[in-house]
Amino acid sequence: MTCSAPTLDRVMITIGSYPIYWYGVIIAIGAFLGLYIATKEANRLGMKKDIMVDLVVFAIPISIIFARIYYVVFEWDRYVNGPWWGPFAIWEGGIAIHGALIGAVLTAVVFARVRKTSFWQIADVAAPSLILGQAIGRWGNFMNQEAHGGPISEATYNSFHQYLPDFIMNQMCIDGVMYHPTFLYESFWNLLVLILLLIIRRKNLIRGVVFLTYLMSYSVGRFFIEGMRTDSLYGGGLRAAQVVSVLLIVGSVLLIIYWVKSKSKKHYYDDTKLDPHKNNKHKKK
Repeated sequence: MTCSAPTLDRVMITIGSYPIYWYGVIIAIGAFLGLYIATKEANRLGMKKDIMVDLVVFAIPISIIFARIYYVVFEWDRYVNGPWWGPFAIWEGGIAIHGALIGAVLTAVVFARVRKTSFWQIADVAAPSLILGQAIGRWGNFMNQEAHGGPISEATYNSFHQYLPDFIMNQMCIDGVMYHPTFLYESFWNLLVLILLLIIRRKNLIRGVVFLTYLMSYSVGRFFIEGMRTDSLYGGGLRAAQVVSVLLIVGSVLLIIYWVKSKSKKHYYDDTKLDPHKNNKHKKK
């Protein structure tokens, strides 16, 4: 479907000669909101003071580095003959969620060992924050007009997309062609996953299940949405995100099955100041 529409400026503000891009601002907002809810939950559980803040100090820069490395590795042909600073130009977009996740998990594993605490407890607390950050972060892709799907037919537009806000579809009008706002599909899916995680973490499940449910649920949505995108990273002719999503789904399911059968695993509220049998229940008067 052809189109003609005004688009939003990628630059939020220019300070002197330095532009501040919406992309970075939106990513930062997602990170800070995620940290806020993780800190609140850690405090509720009576975990060590400022443990999530201490973790994020290391996890955010390392995750960004891994996210960029992951992207550049799969898009190396794009950078090999370009300027030397190309692989570092993160403000232009081009980071991969799976790379960030790898960096975050590795950081959390080392952090947990150093602080002598449970990695799986930290992971469970952080899971809702991670998916919230991803839901918000996709709007950075929106501002950059990336992570979109293929062209929309006029029939598809008239049946659904015409009811979306104009600013969304206008931004998806790129070089005279209207594209699927897959960033929006994934952002919405991530919010559904967030709701699921907030519900199941009240059930005092085996420690680690909340985090594994995050990996599994996010990956299901990402697998299907990735198939619609036009800017996928490829490896061996396959969409890298789809391959990783399948591996995460299978691995998460197998671990959950194993842990459910195991009687030695701790639960979400174990070693905390909360009584799971009284948690979130009103006292009778």
